Amino acid sequence: MSFLNKLAGRKTADDAQHDAIDAETQVVTNDKETGPIDKVSSEDLDASMPDKDAQRGVQKIEAVTLVWTKKSLAGLLILIWLLFLVNGFRLSILATLAPFVTSEWTSHSLTTVIAIVADSMTAAVYIPMAKMLDVYGRAEGFIMMVGFSTLGLILMAVSHNLATFCAAQVFYQVGFGGVIYTICVLAADATNLRNRGLAFAFTSSPYMITAFAGSKAAEGFYLNINWRWGFGAFAIILPIITSPLYLLLKFNMRKAEKAGLFTNESTGRTWPEAIKYFFVEFDLLGVVMFGCGLTVFLLPFTLATSAPNGWKTDYIIAMIVVGIVVLVGFVLYETFLSPVPFLNKKFITDRTVIAACLIDMTYQASYYCWVSYFTSFLMVVNNLTIAEAGYVNSTFSVVSGVLLFIVGYMIRRTGRFKWLFWVAVPLYIFSQGLMIYFRKPNGKIGYIIMCEIFISMAGSVFILCMQLAVLAAVDHQHIAAALATLFVAGSIGGAVGNTISGSIWTNTFKGALTRNLPNLNATEILLVYGDLTTQLSYPVGSEERLGIQKAYGYAQTRMLAAGTGLMVLSFIWVFMMKNLNVAKMSQTKGTVF
Repeated sequence: MSFLNKLAGRKTADDAQHDAIDAETQVVTNDKETGPIDKVSSEDLDASMPDKDAQRGVQKIEAVTLVWTKKSLAGLLILIWLLFLVNGFRLSILATLAPFVTSEWTSHSLTTVIAIVADSMTAAVYIPMAKMLDVYGRAEGFIMMVGFSTLGLILMAVSHNLATFCAAQVFYQVGFGGVIYTICVLAADATNLRNRGLAFAFTSSPYMITAFAGSKAAEGFYLNINWRWGFGAFAIILPIITSPLYLLLKFNMRKAEKAGLFTNESTGRTWPEAIKYFFVEFDLLGVVMFGCGLTVFLLPFTLATSAPNGWKTDYIIAMIVVGIVVLVGFVLYETFLSPVPFLNKKFITDRTVIAACLIDMTYQASYYCWVSYFTSFLMVVNNLTIAEAGYVNSTFSVVSGVLLFIVGYMIRRTGRFKWLFWVAVPLYIFSQGLMIYFRKPNGKIGYIIMCEIFISMAGSVFILCMQLAVLAAVDHQHIAAALATLFVAGSIGGAVGNTISGSIWTNTFKGALTRNLPNLNATEILLVYGDLTTQLSYPVGSEERLGIQKAYGYAQTRMLAAGTGLMVLSFIWVFMMKNLNVAKMSQTKGTVF
């Protein structure tokens, strides 16, 4: 599909919205195509122009989809595919190398603490990021997040102490979280609801490649070079891969601007007017309230383990209370006072949006209750190599790469997605519960892989259908905001899950080591507790290795039990969701998939 080759009689940007369109012009929407016409109705003209009531960033991307060609659309999807390929590699390499990185500073037990801090900061960034995409544009937000990602990668590669690595991890996590979030928004902008599941499946398919190649690459970096280049290499690769996507968006934005579909409204503004525009359109007070409230609420999950009285410490309780109060204030402000609210009141109270966010939060919390120590478990307990542990840990990537296409096709055929949750939730609970039984020292790895496959099948449904649910419940103006809300919920869930995991690990693993290794003194126990390399140094079958394996089994069983119990809440959230039919909905304009 293509959109207007010529706009006739254009004198000014405002006049262009009302001038007659040349008789040879074809007006195309994502649902219908009309042939040559002599007279254009107001409805047809509105359909062929960006939404005048939308914010500037939304108007700009609608203008882009109205003027670009099928080749540009295909180019966008291919570039997104390449970016997901890079992202799959970095995820696989990070998951495999992270335990060795923290072990270098005898801090293997802090793996979850670093993740909690990074998740908390990432969650606080999504809403400001959504406002930036809506106010300034998709391309501008995308390139800024690429900058954060690159900075984080460089800092991780050169870090020589845990504090620097933690700071780098925050930049890295915020940057990549923003990049993935932005391209998810772009994928939604360039597709209609019925085909969106298939589009998401296509762009996520590179994970099938990186599941194996990434793990092997991580092993190669660790054994043949060093772990630093595992991050440093991506500081070079990322800007090269992302530049074409940014340029594609800017080229088509310039094309849309020349066609008169939007103009640069900032021209001619005085400084006071520019500042007022920024404060109002960016919803600055709401953004600050949310960022501060969420950060203050989530920080105790990181600090509680080191506080004098744990969760009973006065400042830990105070931070949680203040965080909740500020977040409630944010919701009230957005609902009743904000001139340009982050999310429309209608959508904030929509039960499908609420249900999808609660499912994501519960799913992420359940998953991260145990997965942070999973690769370490596979190497120590199942005696796998670095690459083999990475392969098993990447089972989700392989299975989801296939399942997402099947799920996307089912949604396209039926138009419904709620019924898939009723299959996925019990399957996930069953699989994760079954894994508890197979967490035994020197057990057969095939059973764990079987459980991972079942978990991945259910997880594929969650990932796709949760995004589709929040997007189907809102209009195009609120796509970025709806996805940000979902991503925030998932990040909070991840932080909560890592907190539970870290608490269980701290209170079970060290004590189990002391019981199972009576021949080691307190100093040696601390070294085993904090260093994965030391754990792996004991020969397979030795008394020490068996004791460590039993300690892992003791801790992981409890992590999995906590995660399985949490997931039961999802039955309630699925029941809340509306049974929407996406086949009958239209959300985007112009040349879309």
